[in-house]
Amino acid sequence: MDTEAAWKYAKPLEMRFLIPDPSKPAEPRKDRPRNPGPTYRSSVGDVPEGHYTVPLSKAHVVRRGSDITLVGWGAQLHVLTKAAQEVSEKDGISCEVIDLRTLLPWDAACVEASVNKTGRLLVSHEAPLTAGFGAEIAARVSARCFSRLEAPPARVCGMDTPFPLVYETLYLPTALRVAEAVRSTVNF
Repeated sequence: MDTEAAWKYAKPLEMRFLIPDPSKPAEPRKDRPRNPGPTYRSSVGDVPEGHYTVPLSKAHVVRRGSDITLVGWGAQLHVLTKAAQEVSEKDGISCEVIDLRTLLPWDAACVEASVNKTGRLLVSHEAPLTAGFGAEIAARVSARCFSRLEAPPARVCGMDTPFPLVYETLYLPTALRVAEAVRSTVNF
């Protein structure tokens, strides 16, 4: 289920949807099958030893920065982190990267505090641009941080068109698209 479908189902039911950091998969539970079947996407990363918890409804600042705030969740975090590294090395732009972790409720206070510090916002997600959850984030930040914004909030999302899976790599936001949007927003 993509994040937009999760949002549509979660809102009326007041459910919480956890979008796990792909480098830290959810800890297996005894009451769940160990091999539930194929996964849509997977990634590899270090996982803490022993028991650990991830606080719900609390965003995580993955990377500290001072020029622009990058917000994402799930698989998009890898893309945002890669773009942040690229613009740091090539352009000297310091990006703060935030992992929302949950979309309902989402940690608006963390995002607003970061945008008040950096003055800029870029939200990236895999769902289409129109009616995507990034629009909610951009609207809230625009309303709450208006006097601190140095540029309009930017969104790097999937395209507003149906696509066959064979073209998924062309449809999804890439580090290159994010890096270009970062440069454009910082130089607004």
